[in-house]
Amino acid sequence: MSTSPTPPPGCPAHGVGPEGLRRLYGPEAEADPMGLYEKLRAEHGQVAPVLLHGDLPAWLVLGHRENLDVARTPSRFSRDSRRWRDMREGRVGPEHPLTPLTAWQPVCNFADGADHERLRAAVTDSINRFDRRGIRRYVTRFANQLIDEFAGAGQADLVSRFAEHLPMLVMTQLLGMSESYGPRLVEAARDMIKGTETAVASNEFVMQTLLQLVERKRATPGHDFTTWLLEHRSALTDDEAAQHLRVVLIAAFETTANLIANTVRMVLTDRRFRASLSGGHMTLPDALEQVLWDEPPFTTILGRWATGDTELGGQRIKEGDMLILGLAAGNVDPEIRPDLTEPVHGNRSHLAFSGGPHECPGQDVGRAIADTGIDTLLARLPDLQLAVADPELPYRSSLMSRHLVELPVTFTPKPSMPTQASSELPTPHRSEPLPEAAGPLPPVAMPAAAAKRRASTWWGRWFSGH
Repeated sequence: MSTSPTPPPGCPAHGVGPEGLRRLYGPEAEADPMGLYEKLRAEHGQVAPVLLHGDLPAWLVLGHRENLDVARTPSRFSRDSRRWRDMREGRVGPEHPLTPLTAWQPVCNFADGADHERLRAAVTDSINRFDRRGIRRYVTRFANQLIDEFAGAGQADLVSRFAEHLPMLVMTQLLGMSESYGPRLVEAARDMIKGTETAVASNEFVMQTLLQLVERKRATPGHDFTTWLLEHRSALTDDEAAQHLRVVLIAAFETTANLIANTVRMVLTDRRFRASLSGGHMTLPDALEQVLWDEPPFTTILGRWATGDTELGGQRIKEGDMLILGLAAGNVDPEIRPDLTEPVHGNRSHLAFSGGPHECPGQDVGRAIADTGIDTLLARLPDLQLAVADPELPYRSSLMSRHLVELPVTFTPKPSMPTQASSELPTPHRSEPLPEAAGPLPPVAMPAAAAKRRASTWWGRWFSGH
């Protein structure tokens, strides 16, 4: 029997790099990121030295308290990537896989102080203009539209057929885009987050798309997030507006797609959830929060940069060093969660949406998409079951996230929802399709009575079959 040769220590496939530092990239890191975080915690404590792509040095923050310390003190740990010593000294070029995620841009999450307040106000004020009930109606409509595509088959992969597409369909609608562009943006967004060799090209595609959207909304305003950004008193330039649309779109897509897939998986497999939900002690929003603790959509967040020499978690941090927020590691910090088997009820102090002045401003929109989407899915398919054993589910990990590749399920085949008009459903936005856009998916309306169903109407039916 032949075996593959062990890669040499200097090879990126090897998990240990120069000076014995562990790599956060490559096959070993991607195979078991949570295991790697615990090795680092055991070796270095709550803050660990690590290597990024190209063996660039950084600090991974593992402790819950230390993560909040970094997130809440921009005077010590800035979001301005121009402070990054490796970038200043030319070690992070235009084609580096981390460039799309770290190159300075005129957006709120790369700013501090007054600039941050001005730019973030445009984002938060525009998000707050959304009608929350209207968002849920859009989610219900698109969820039913996606479910109708596979409901008659009795089986489906809920990652590729549901979780990955629902958030992008909703977000393109809220941004004022043609919904037909969702599939291309899903592909590009995933590629950017992975930090692949084509991440730069994917970023360029997304930015070209959004710049075209901004130009169109300047000429023809609408009742949408893009228009509200452009009309805000902060007077954003076209580039600033497009960059903020990119941040909102990518963050909402990745976090919500992962949250949907992870929550459905846990509802189907975790006995803690079945017992609590069927007994009435945990609602679907409670289940979402538990998943945000155990499997946050982003495992890490790049980055913060030290404004001067300082100390954190017993480590000496130098001016210009990069710090990475370890959201997943912080959520399982033994100092705050000594027993990970205990459910966390009514507690939103997890790090899934970061913290401090840069805490995710759209987290409630993401929760609404996930909650309503899963509610609709389980109401339509009450006998949903996992098609394979839980340990057989495939995952893919990257520097910033770990997500399900597939979530195969079986169920009793169901007919499509009848298309009918409903005064309670919003009229789909029909802007001009962008270049190279795929053909639009056929709209499917949901009956008003079904749109009003709450989680309590399907939990009992679902659990009675399990």
